[in-house]
Amino acid sequence: MRVIIFANGEFNEFSKNHVKPGDYIIAADGGAIHCIGMKIIPDVVIGDFDSLSYETLQTLKKPGTRILSFPAKKDQTDMELAMDYALSQGAEEIIILGALGARWDMTFANVLLMAKDDYSGASIRIIDQYTEIFLIKPGGETELSGSEGDMVSLIPLAGNVLGVTTKGLEYSLDNEILFFGSPRGVSNLMAQKKAVIHINHGILLCILIHKPD
Repeated sequence: MRVIIFANGEFNEFSKNHVKPGDYIIAADGGAIHCIGMKIIPDVVIGDFDSLSYETLQTLKKPGTRILSFPAKKDQTDMELAMDYALSQGAEEIIILGALGARWDMTFANVLLMAKDDYSGASIRIIDQYTEIFLIKPGGETELSGSEGDMVSLIPLAGNVLGVTTKGLEYSLDNEILFFGSPRGVSNLMAQKKAVIHINHGILLCILIHKPD
């Protein structure tokens, strides 16, 4: 199952392009406002609702949206609640929209949340207008799709990343080490429309920035 999570960050009209028929839509608290603005009916709205008015919640109930309310004083962010719920429903692929830009602390927390051990069984991507953010882990090859000149940054997320090999990038790596805290993997470029990345150990944060059309 593919799940789209609407967060309460910055949105553009492009976001609607990522929603396909059959997607399961979860709005994390204020993300529901973006759904309403795009005339998208979420299947579930989840959170403590500090960003939603009573009137908005009543509007969402009319088409049958499920409302899952949590106390404001809790140990999880609304995004984490949304992710947990998505996995409980059998999500295999999760696309997160609106997770960037509103607040630095929440943006950083949303990115790191992808590395939570409980979520290792799902493919997770954070997407905004030009940017895709996802994790690369050992085992198999990760394919990147874009255009020549798109920017690719590879950032070690939890210690050194070993055995990094790339194909299709302007600056190639061949079974090399990217050290935690080093910016060596930042600002590479797609040399063609497809690129492939493989690692032997560790976790890489991949940030793919597409050129504006």
